[in-house]
Amino acid sequence: MTLVSQAGPSYCIPADIIRCKTAQNVVIGMASNMDASKLKETPARFSSLSCNSSKTPKILSSESLSVGMKRGHQFVVNASPPTEDAVIATEPLTKEDLIRYLASGCKPKENWRIGTEHEKFGFEMGTLRPMKYEQIAELLHGIAERFDWDKIMEGDAIIGLKQGKQSISLEPGGQFELSGAPVETLHQTCAEVNSHLYQVKAVAEEMGIGFLGIGFQPKWALKDIPIMPKGRYDIMRNYMPKVGSLGLDMMFRTCTVQVNLDFSSEADMIRKFRAGLALQPIATALFANSPFTDGKPNGYLSKRSHIWTDTDNNRAGMLPFVFDDNFGFEQYVDYALDVPMYFVYRKKKYIDCTGMSFRDFLAGRLPCIPGELPTLNDWENHLTTIFPEVRLKRYLEMRGADGGPWRRLCALPAFWVGLLYDEDSLQSILDMTADWTSEERQMLRNKVPKTGLKTPFRDGLLRHVAEEVLKLAKDGLERRGFKEVGFLNAVAEVASTGITPAEQLLELYHGKWGQSIDPVFEELLY
Repeated sequence: MTLVSQAGPSYCIPADIIRCKTAQNVVIGMASNMDASKLKETPARFSSLSCNSSKTPKILSSESLSVGMKRGHQFVVNASPPTEDAVIATEPLTKEDLIRYLASGCKPKENWRIGTEHEKFGFEMGTLRPMKYEQIAELLHGIAERFDWDKIMEGDAIIGLKQGKQSISLEPGGQFELSGAPVETLHQTCAEVNSHLYQVKAVAEEMGIGFLGIGFQPKWALKDIPIMPKGRYDIMRNYMPKVGSLGLDMMFRTCTVQVNLDFSSEADMIRKFRAGLALQPIATALFANSPFTDGKPNGYLSKRSHIWTDTDNNRAGMLPFVFDDNFGFEQYVDYALDVPMYFVYRKKKYIDCTGMSFRDFLAGRLPCIPGELPTLNDWENHLTTIFPEVRLKRYLEMRGADGGPWRRLCALPAFWVGLLYDEDSLQSILDMTADWTSEERQMLRNKVPKTGLKTPFRDGLLRHVAEEVLKLAKDGLERRGFKEVGFLNAVAEVASTGITPAEQLLELYHGKWGQSIDPVFEELLY
């Protein structure tokens, strides 16, 4: 999802954003100077930026790219995510352009927004089997026609929907994802989630389809999961086994809920990035909800989180360099440039560039399309193929939580908004975690998927840290003044008892369910 960007201090001195015309509003120019010196000395120096500046690649819009075809009252969006190769760069991109792209996300506090994304498993109510693509297509067409969404096509296949700033997309195994619009309050977030679930259920129930809120497919094996007709997923499916043992499980059998949050400046981004990484294992524990695989307990509380430890360590993990003294937008760009590529998108086709370097692409030396230079669309697409626990785009994504039932979909953004959007709570978190070592952060990352809030940490258990953190989140929400504290109720008991949602499911499995997995489809039904 994309949060509308405005510039703030540091790399982002207050500036009006000028949007150059592209199919997806990818290319951002700024109308006033950006002065990096207020934060720290850096080799990158930005002067006046605008769509016509010689410092910014000149962009030519292609008239046909954001034009769809009307079919009745439906609008069909021809360009499929990732962003279409809608623009042609007449000057080569530089590393400074890539840094500037990230910096364009800065916005003053009054314009900070909350963007929530969640995934869920669709299944046949009668058989509990995963939805087939044909059923998903019928569902998407039904939602579009009944509730006036635009259809997103890849070739002749429907692969998503768009309505305003919301979108519905398909993960590789048909996981159904809502990427919410950027909203101001958690009340709006929860209203959006409830509206989405109402619309999905209105169509799905007529088809005999239900949706499950859990972090890992509890019953069905990889061979039972359908494959979605999206070109990028074919490339990823072939590449994943070369770089890790669990990548296909990640693609086809996991679901998450995440929140996307803004920053005002490079300095603010750094503080939020560090707080988010340090506390991500606590979020993983509080929302742990994936204890079953192939119909039985898998030995983990968050199997989804564990899977990321052996998916592709070139593009996942805890990013210890974020805690280096010299960290900033430039250092993240250096990291991203060295993350191996997946693809380039040209003429509505995915070109396999797996393992190749974006640095070579910048120099026109990409073996899969020799001589071609990247656009900012290519850079934006590349950033979506990086999967750390906290991800930087033009906003920060908190990526550590398992998918869950609707009552927890609002709790996850509430947790992070309370911590990161309140200055006092954010500073308290930074003070609390200032002496945590890289080894301690990695230890929590490794152990929490199995032991949750019972993970030993220093002189106690992680549960005790989580209780303190949850209080800071509550205090932060109180100070926001929107009466949002109630959204934390879904995880308050988890923190106070130390019993994760996964442990509650395991107790049901060994007790009331008689060691049958099937009741989970009713227990966590949306």
